[in-house]
Amino acid sequence: METFASYDPGDFYDELIEPGGKPRPGAQLLVDKIESLPPGDLAIRQRAAEALLLKMGITFNVYGRDEGTEKIFPFDIIPRIVPAEDWQQIEAGLKQRIFALNEFLQDIYNDKKILKDKVVPEDLILSSRTYRRECEGFTPPKKIWCHVTGTDLVRDRDGRFYVLEDNLRCPSGVSYVLENRQVLKRTFPQVFEASKVRPVDDYPSKLLEMLEYLAPAHVKNPTIGVLTPGIYNSAYFEHSFLSQQMGVELVEGQDLVVSDGAVHMLTTKGLKRVDVLYRRIDDDFIDPDVFRSDSLLGVRGLIGVYKAGRIAMANAPGTGIADDKVIYAYVPKIIKYYTNEEPILANVPTYICRDEEHRAYVLDHLDELVVKAANESGGYGMLVGPHATQAERNAFAEKIKAEPRNYMAQPTISLSRVPTIVGDRIEGRHVDLRPYVLFGKDIYVQPGGLTRVALTKGSLVVNSSQGGGSKDTWVL
Repeated sequence: METFASYDPGDFYDELIEPGGKPRPGAQLLVDKIESLPPGDLAIRQRAAEALLLKMGITFNVYGRDEGTEKIFPFDIIPRIVPAEDWQQIEAGLKQRIFALNEFLQDIYNDKKILKDKVVPEDLILSSRTYRRECEGFTPPKKIWCHVTGTDLVRDRDGRFYVLEDNLRCPSGVSYVLENRQVLKRTFPQVFEASKVRPVDDYPSKLLEMLEYLAPAHVKNPTIGVLTPGIYNSAYFEHSFLSQQMGVELVEGQDLVVSDGAVHMLTTKGLKRVDVLYRRIDDDFIDPDVFRSDSLLGVRGLIGVYKAGRIAMANAPGTGIADDKVIYAYVPKIIKYYTNEEPILANVPTYICRDEEHRAYVLDHLDELVVKAANESGGYGMLVGPHATQAERNAFAEKIKAEPRNYMAQPTISLSRVPTIVGDRIEGRHVDLRPYVLFGKDIYVQPGGLTRVALTKGSLVVNSSQGGGSKDTWVL
């Protein structure tokens, strides 16, 4: 395998190697270690890591594939390194952002001050598919709506971090962060020790602490459940992993029943009351009495018990409005409104297609923009203009004209790159970063997060559903 001698960072910000070919501060130990390995040794370590992941059962389900549903989540053993001062900025910026989004959720479902003050257009909120009128006038336990957030960050050519999107519904991926770390500790043990990498392993205990904090006041030892849609969900591995790590029950809708004004779990010894649910089911399916009546995944009557304060839920129903990709454009104003501070982490410049001027610009520049639908996730419903055909761009233009509220566009970001093993070479591949944030008694940001890698040469799409992989993230 070639070493870094012939590695070309290209015209992008490289997370490990400076433009002149020198390792960035904090990366020297790792680069020296990789350079000193005997020929073929790096490839052997990569294969060993993959075998370990398969043995640990780190797989995800792939929808619409015939050759088998379980796949190992592709993993690359060269870690991404984040220096301490970069992390300080990220951590402060995420705490500020999540605090403001939580205030925003409490406000729009109650006093609607921000709408009355015309900071965010009212029709934009009320026309969103993720705005839940059922939550109006409601305040969740401890006034917290977004208990678990996965915020996607990118680093541009200028070396600055930008927020690409907020995920406040049921963000997934944290189990890969924990498992990747286990594997990497075994792959480069000495480098790991010497680099003073901040730990990520306390996430399950922090998650449990946060869930316990939400329990109704009179409950001393709350019963907590992770509510999963079941084994066919692509993140089912994560649901079972987290429930096992926290030592709480993994339940499906059919395991729960509402009686005597409380939610109970069916057990071999009869009914057992549940006090807190960490739900991994979308709002639509959570209670057929309130949302989709055809849902077989949820629990009939759950929302009634929730509104009566007899069960807590993370995340609260209704949080999806804060990760609507069009509302995203207003987050800098939302931060300023609730904190009176400038945003620490900038948004990517965004064009809102419902705005006539913006829309005209977007339709004229489809060949250089990325266009996204407001409520899609997983890399679906988007157009990467520079990589699309003229026919695809024309088709997308029609969609935008037909439903302008549903689309926003952004310039193509030159995502930063990290050296990645490709066959017997080391090549640069584009990455983003999803840190996980827990909001309980205080706001905790897990040091690191999921670095997702676009494994296809030149590709900017990092989603696992679109063939992306991951790396361990070392915060020094």
